[in-house]
Amino acid sequence: MKFLYKIPGPFLVGMGAFFLSYGGLLVKSFEHSSLWQILFWRSLFFTFTVGFFILFTYKKKTFEIVKNIGLPGLFGGAMISIGFAAYVFAMYVTTVANVNFTITTQTIFLALFGYIFMKEKISKRTLFAIILAMSGVLLMVGDSISKGSYIGILVSLAMPIALSIMVITVRKFPNVDMVPAMFVAGILSTIYGAIFSEHFNISSEELILAMRLGITQIGFGFICITIGSKNTPAATVGILMLIEAILGPVWAWIFINEIPPLSVLIGGITIIFAILLQSTENKKII
Repeated sequence: MKFLYKIPGPFLVGMGAFFLSYGGLLVKSFEHSSLWQILFWRSLFFTFTVGFFILFTYKKKTFEIVKNIGLPGLFGGAMISIGFAAYVFAMYVTTVANVNFTITTQTIFLALFGYIFMKEKISKRTLFAIILAMSGVLLMVGDSISKGSYIGILVSLAMPIALSIMVITVRKFPNVDMVPAMFVAGILSTIYGAIFSEHFNISSEELILAMRLGITQIGFGFICITIGSKNTPAATVGILMLIEAILGPVWAWIFINEIPPLSVLIGGITIIFAILLQSTENKKII
């Protein structure tokens, strides 16, 4: 598995964003399972995938590597697990476009939390990008209020917020290996699903969907992004992650005919423009 560390970082991040992009389509493909059942099985397969990766990458050092993440890694994993649960809930109750566009605000929250917790200055350009991105989110929320699906957008904000807090934690404790922290996140989100699921019985077809969600979509996706981000400029990561936001609604449109309204597209484009504006400020793209 160590061959992944030899692949160029930007390629890995782009590949990870591609894997993540079809998560909404898969969640929408469930017909009989509850959102907690989906969360349970998705998280369980994700935990096995990351555990397998850690075991075959670190071999005899596996226990030591997991133990060394300490409290910062446990906290980061807990934040990611909240994001996992919010993702399934949001996809279950609102459109793929709403969720995917909202997720992209992570870069904005990173700048905001960097200012609050790490005393990093916010330039006028970044402040404008924050206001612009939040305007895009409000536009989508305003459209969804009339359809009763605004709760999904509000919940989906938990994902970029949780991931941003996790990244800030890693920046404060740079020696934390986030791959084992992902394993912790998988265990915790599996527990969430187990607690709230009435039962675990799902059809064989939907079990296969859950496997695809846990193994390829989120498993391979987060492993590629976690590894690739280590040697990829932050600006490049931010831009490559837009692949998920752009492709997600496309897959939903092609395969399940979920066409977002014009206001959502305008809101999404506004958010993407804000991310590009903030990500390219005084930074090299590659």
